[in-house]
Amino acid sequence: MIVIKTAAEIASMRRAGRVVAALLQDVGAKVRPGVTTLELDQLAGQVLERHGATSPFIGYQPAQARKPYPGFTCMSVNEQVVHGVPSTRRLVDGDILTIDCGALLDGWVADGAWTFAVGTISAEARELLQVTEQALNAAIAASRNGNQSGDVGAAMQKVVEAHGFNVIREHTSHGVGRELHEDPHIPNHGKAGTGLRLRTGMTIAMEPMVLAGHYATQLQDDEWTVAAKDGRLTAHFEHTIAIQDGDADILTRL
Repeated sequence: MIVIKTAAEIASMRRAGRVVAALLQDVGAKVRPGVTTLELDQLAGQVLERHGATSPFIGYQPAQARKPYPGFTCMSVNEQVVHGVPSTRRLVDGDILTIDCGALLDGWVADGAWTFAVGTISAEARELLQVTEQALNAAIAASRNGNQSGDVGAAMQKVVEAHGFNVIREHTSHGVGRELHEDPHIPNHGKAGTGLRLRTGMTIAMEPMVLAGHYATQLQDDEWTVAAKDGRLTAHFEHTIAIQDGDADILTRL
């Protein structure tokens, strides 16, 4: 069931979204060689606490998961696409790190992600980050009242495949609001002019996930981390947006 949000509810989600933006800004500033993803996750928990928010990730356990998620955030390195579990792994020069986070504030959730360079990264990694951010911007531009979900997926796919990369197939953008995951679910690929029609008041966590190689993925031994099967680099950028008659309203920025 798709929940259409009122202007007041969207304003509440924006407050949660600003916490997400602050978290990505503050924790992203600490990304450097030598730091562990667990240290960054603990810092994220402190940022949430400082803003009076909690993480909708920690303890999250969908029906298919055998154990609850253990971190405040997801920390995915290099070939890890999504749901990377924070650990004592130390980042090294040339890594790329995706920080995926949420904030639950006054009963409302916002969700966002950004992929950061660790030190000096390769030309391929730099292009991958640029293209994934471009795909996010294209998806947001296509997200407006009256357009369809296929328009959004096609916009992502066109940008990504033009550079020889691939969008993920198993995971999607999704509705967000009172819950971390709500309807609708919007694939990272699609055909323009098809799919669900978007309506003013829908709130969506828009999140292209892009792989430098083939789109096939596999679940790692921690039962959460999804990684590229071929071991090549991946990137992930995400904003929570509200659908409007004109340009979508981005809720996860300062």
